[in-house]
Amino acid sequence: MVAMPNGIAIFLRSYMQKEFCLYKVDMKYIRNLHNKDDKVLSVSPQTGKDTRVFVGIIIVCNNHKYCIPLSSPKKKHKRMRNSMDFSKIEVDGELLGVLNFNLMIPVDESLLQEIDVIIRKRDRKLITIYKQLCQKELEWCREHSEVICNKANVLYKKYIFGDPFAGKERCLDFPKMEKECEKYISKNTFPFLFS
Repeated sequence: MVAMPNGIAIFLRSYMQKEFCLYKVDMKYIRNLHNKDDKVLSVSPQTGKDTRVFVGIIIVCNNHKYCIPLSSPKKKHKRMRNSMDFSKIEVDGELLGVLNFNLMIPVDESLLQEIDVIIRKRDRKLITIYKQLCQKELEWCREHSEVICNKANVLYKKYIFGDPFAGKERCLDFPKMEKECEKYISKNTFPFLFS
């Protein structure tokens, strides 16, 4: 961040944005975040959400890495408009999924498992259909990566600076989630023991 004389801050992107991928996020980490804020979307097998994927990695202010939950479309999403905290993934007039920017979570790459979207001959029919959907969603996200990054950064900055905006109450507390991420990583990273 560079502070200007008139009090305006300019954020410089010091990290080159990598091409987006789809990820599963460590279940224990998500559960830990969910215990701190119940707006964090579940990835629990008990609720059938263990296939939830996240789009990432997005670099936001302060060089934090974030992933955005990708959700299946519901009836209500069809009549919703794209907004600062929500985007529809539409291809050829078909609603494939939605991105909930307000629920993006800070991540460390050690918590991520990239989703394999390559279709293989041995894949069962349902797996093939799922991978085809993931490929379409990922292609859309990559084509719109600049818009996605911009939306994530604008939302993040508005939240951090306390700017009023519609939907602020739907957002996770990003600084609180970042502290939890740092705590979780430090607790679950074991230094090598030298003999």
